[in-house]
Amino acid sequence: MILEDFHVHSTYCDGKNTLEETVRAAIDLKMTRIGFSGHAYTSFDDTYCMTLDDTQKYFAEIEELKEKYRDKIQILCGLEMDYFSDTPHIKTDYLIGSVHYLKQGEIYCEIDRSEENMCSDVERFYGGDFYAYAEAYFALVGDVIKKTNGDIIGHFDLITKYNEGNKLFDTSNPRYVAAAKSAIDKLLTFGKPFEINTGAISRGYRTEAYPEIQFLKYIKEKDGSVILSGDTHAAENLCFRFDEYERIAKEMGFEDLFFQLNK
Repeated sequence: MILEDFHVHSTYCDGKNTLEETVRAAIDLKMTRIGFSGHAYTSFDDTYCMTLDDTQKYFAEIEELKEKYRDKIQILCGLEMDYFSDTPHIKTDYLIGSVHYLKQGEIYCEIDRSEENMCSDVERFYGGDFYAYAEAYFALVGDVIKKTNGDIIGHFDLITKYNEGNKLFDTSNPRYVAAAKSAIDKLLTFGKPFEINTGAISRGYRTEAYPEIQFLKYIKEKDGSVILSGDTHAAENLCFRFDEYERIAKEMGFEDLFFQLNK
C-alpha cells in the first residue's frame, strides 16, 4: 500500500487537526512522506482558506516540523491553488491546481459549498442546464495548470460532489463527457499527474473517488499519470482507502503511482 499523501489540510484552513497532530498520525501509520496543501488565499472568499498572515505562519511551522521529525518522515510544504487564488510569494515544494468556483461577472459561484448552492447557481446563471454548467467548469479545469503552475491536478470532477447516483445530471451525457475529455486532453500536455482523490468518500458525499472510472480509463488510454490523494481534512483519514484505489489503478495499467517531486 502506498503510504504517502500530498493533499492534506490542517487547522490553518478548513482541516480539523493541527499540522503537528497530522504529522504524528502519519508517523503512526508508518507513512513515508506527507505533503501539506493548505488552501491558498482567495481575496473574495476567506471562509475556507488561509489568511496572508497565517500563510506565513504555516510556512514557518512546516519548516520547524520538517526538522523536528526529519528522522521519522519526510514532510513537504505545498499549497492548493484555486484557479482564482492569489499567487504565493514564497517558494513551495509543490502546488495543487484546483477549481472551486465559476465566475459570473463579479460573482464567484462556489462549486462545492452545498447542493442547494450549486442548484441555485445553475438555475440563476445557466438556465437550469447542468451541462452548460459542466462545460463552463471543465473549460477552467483544462486551463488550471497553466493558470496556477500546479504540479498536481486536483479533484478533476469536483462538480460531481453532490451528484451521487447521477441525481442532478448524467455523467454519461455526451455533452458532459466531451467537456471532461477536452479538459483531460489539455491537461495531458503539461505532463502533470491527476490525483485519484478519495476525499469525498471519507467525508460521506460520494462512493467513488475523483475522477470517476470512465475518466481514469481515458487518462490511461492517453498515457497520463495518476497519484493517490486523500484530500485529508482530518488526520484519521490519511491515505483513506488507498489500498483499494491502488489496486484499481494498477488493474487499469497505471504502474508508478508515486509523486515525482520536480522542484
